[in-house]
Amino acid sequence: MPVNLYTHQSANVRKTWLLMTVFFIVVIAIGWLFSQVWGDPTVLYIAVIFSLVMNVMSYWYSDKIVLKMTGARPASRQEFFDLWNVVENLSITAGLPSPRVYVVNDPAPNAFATGRDQKHAVVAATTGLLQILDKSELEGVIAHELSHIGNRDMLVSTVAVVLVGFVAILSDIFLRSRLYGFSGGRGRNNRAGGLLIILALVAAILAPIAATLIRLAISRRREFLADASGALLTRYPEGLAGALRKISQSAAPLRRASNATAHLYIANPFGGQGGLTKLFMTHPPIEARIAALVGPHS
Repeated sequence: MPVNLYTHQSANVRKTWLLMTVFFIVVIAIGWLFSQVWGDPTVLYIAVIFSLVMNVMSYWYSDKIVLKMTGARPASRQEFFDLWNVVENLSITAGLPSPRVYVVNDPAPNAFATGRDQKHAVVAATTGLLQILDKSELEGVIAHELSHIGNRDMLVSTVAVVLVGFVAILSDIFLRSRLYGFSGGRGRNNRAGGLLIILALVAAILAPIAATLIRLAISRRREFLADASGALLTRYPEGLAGALRKISQSAAPLRRASNATAHLYIANPFGGQGGLTKLFMTHPPIEARIAALVGPHS
């Protein structure tokens, strides 16, 4: 089979869902381990039920939650005619329902898309982005965001956030219970009980880190795929590459930047990318993305 954008897209979607399956297994495993240490199977039931409830809630209300957290407001056609025009035209070209259009009053240039599916999608751009981009660059950014919608990865990104947060909460509860001396346990021998406690402590410390790294891997993969899909949509990769260059020249962070929503933006919303922070970045380096679009020496 020839390798092209569509085979890569299918492979990435399969790999992403595989990672989400691993997440669910991790949640169940941690819940089981903690229930064994505490000697109470209710912990496992709560872990599974709560994770399912949180995923259902995030599915139905993800767009409203994200818009509230980012401070986005509806963009009127009269005030943001160029943005509306680009979104509508590219949506028709992509064969997608036109998403709702929002703006974020912030001088830092950035954009994001959210929503549970193609019929309930939102595209938002900051006022800073609209001020510095020309038409072809704005088309590149909007095509990137529409590609996130078309690639059907919005739900995956939301579920990843929920699961990472839940794993962190579960681990924190366990560590605090050990700190304050709650041991649980009913009728197990000391050696087995001690081993389980050690394993649970290791899991409680490492699980949130591993879950976060998996979420970051999903986010980085999604950005490269959306860049390629967006370039295919506009047939002009230089537009998106130019927009990424301008965005990278702004070191100012978004005023309402949040770890919970950072992966949704087209670029890192926290500004600088130096030091050890690269390991925990939600986005691949912009230089690598530009090179993938137009070549390393462009």
